[in-house]
Amino acid sequence: MARPDLNLLVALQALLEERHVSRAAERIGVGQPAASAMLARLRRHFGDDLLVREGNRYRLTPLGQQLQEQTGSVLQLSDRLFATKSHFDPATTEREFTLHVSDYAMAVLGPRLLTAFQERAPHARLRFRQFGTPEAMHDEVGATATDGLIAPRDSGVSGLPSLALFADEWVVIADRHHPLTRAAPGADDIGGLRWVLGQFEPRESRFMLHRLAESGLQLKPEAVTDSFLALPLYVADTDRVAVIQRRLTRAVPLPPSLRVLPCPFDAGPINEALWWHPVHTHDTGHRWFRTLVHDTARQLEAEEPLVG
Repeated sequence: MARPDLNLLVALQALLEERHVSRAAERIGVGQPAASAMLARLRRHFGDDLLVREGNRYRLTPLGQQLQEQTGSVLQLSDRLFATKSHFDPATTEREFTLHVSDYAMAVLGPRLLTAFQERAPHARLRFRQFGTPEAMHDEVGATATDGLIAPRDSGVSGLPSLALFADEWVVIADRHHPLTRAAPGADDIGGLRWVLGQFEPRESRFMLHRLAESGLQLKPEAVTDSFLALPLYVADTDRVAVIQRRLTRAVPLPPSLRVLPCPFDAGPINEALWWHPVHTHDTGHRWFRTLVHDTARQLEAEEPLVG
């Protein structure tokens, strides 16, 4: 196929997901001979069998597995492309918008954003997806099928358009009986505390730990969790301490035994931003959506100023 037939994308997705020619044919509304012919064309184009028979079933080849992961995103982008119009009306649209976020951003900004979204676009849908490692952030925001990612400015995302959203600061949570609640530790004592950190992989600790290492302070966490929301559960009624965002301590109920304390070292600021793929920049629907995210974040800052 010198010029690939884009209609084959639907057939490709059905064949890779069903892993059966007859079921794929039924799914896309064609006869089995037509589906078999499509599979043959796809095999010639990719130079790969895509599906290999094993007994009474088929398995995907490695290339088939890779293509299965990609076809969904391509079809979503295709649907969005043909649904794009010069005028976007949030009151009538049924479009789905997808944001990749941390559990922190989901808790702090998510409820406000969902309320504003439903008030203005009652027939649309907002999907939150939690992102993974820092390396995955760039891949996720670079995927054209997603509408954006909310992450700190220093999280490693670069080369993509963005909007500043809101600021936050690091604080420490400790049990009410912890010595930290009675006296600020000296520089020599900080490293010896039983720290729990959120979303800081030891080998990828490019945020806070690097900043501290540059100032000569070595912080060796006892535990690392992928969830900021879980941090209070690891600290309550123990002698552990955790670094957490101040806004999160307000957004979710803390165990009664916990105390929120100033961070005993300079952990640097938190500046959350919205990132998106350039393909969406001139999309009228996306422009409306990112304006909504931005305005909601500004309202958060105005109504809940960052005061210790």
